[in-house]
Amino acid sequence: MSNQTTMTEFLLLGFSDVPELQILYFVVFLVLYLISLLWNLLIITAIALDHHLHTPMYFFLMNLSILDLGSISVTIPKSMANSLMNTRSISYSGCVAQVFLVVFFASADFAILTIMAYDRYVAICQPLHYETVMNRRACVQMAASAWTSVLLYSALHTGNTFAISFCGGNMVEQFFCEVPQLLKLACSESDLSEVGFLIFSVCVSSSCFVFIIVTYVQIFTTVLRIPSEQGRHKAFSTCLPHIIVVSLVICTGTFAYLKPTSSSPSVPNLLVAVLYSVLPPMMNPIIYSMRNKALKGALNKLIVWRLFSKN
Repeated sequence: MSNQTTMTEFLLLGFSDVPELQILYFVVFLVLYLISLLWNLLIITAIALDHHLHTPMYFFLMNLSILDLGSISVTIPKSMANSLMNTRSISYSGCVAQVFLVVFFASADFAILTIMAYDRYVAICQPLHYETVMNRRACVQMAASAWTSVLLYSALHTGNTFAISFCGGNMVEQFFCEVPQLLKLACSESDLSEVGFLIFSVCVSSSCFVFIIVTYVQIFTTVLRIPSEQGRHKAFSTCLPHIIVVSLVICTGTFAYLKPTSSSPSVPNLLVAVLYSVLPPMMNPIIYSMRNKALKGALNKLIVWRLFSKN
């Protein structure tokens, strides 16, 4: 019987064994990674340098970009390195670190999105109290609470996952270490606690989702009462990017985890994993920058400044 005390490495599922296709996957992943890296860094830099964007909404958006940057950096570089070096191995400690970081960034991402929904609720439904409720100290405390609680949750989740005994070999049917795939390698009698923890995770995520839904029901109710069409349009425009991003995260995650499980590894399963692990971090900053005039203006000034500074 093989367990976590003797396991030294895991084997990740590759997209192809053909060298030419491995190079192709490397190039595609590199392009997607660089796009995500560039956009998120631009968002972070623009918000940090432009004092007009030092407001709660952009403060949380900067947190979201930092998390998206970390999220895509956990899985894609390792997969690219494996494709380039024609290997599938990841060390046991590397897999532990990858699981911890994947859980941390995904959970923190959703926590920040939940806080951003509350920020929009206060801004639209309680505008006279906005500066008092969403002051700098309150924003920092909410962000710090989200990061700290998710850090603890990720540590417990990761520890609980790797406390199980692995009897099903060391082949992970995914291009990164993913908890559901690791559970397939667990002894049948040892994974009950982790399944219970996953159920708890679903309950917490569902609570955040319900909170966001209830928040937006109240927001829409308030917006529809605004007599001015221009006022309604402005209120909706500040919420639309957040709604699109939340929908993207929920839809890709739900599609990935509720799809019918395949009995054998397949490229379509890997592509679905790419969908929910790469698409949100890459699209989130694009969605926000396209729908936000202030942010778009700050990005334009940043790009122009960089171009002139080089000349």
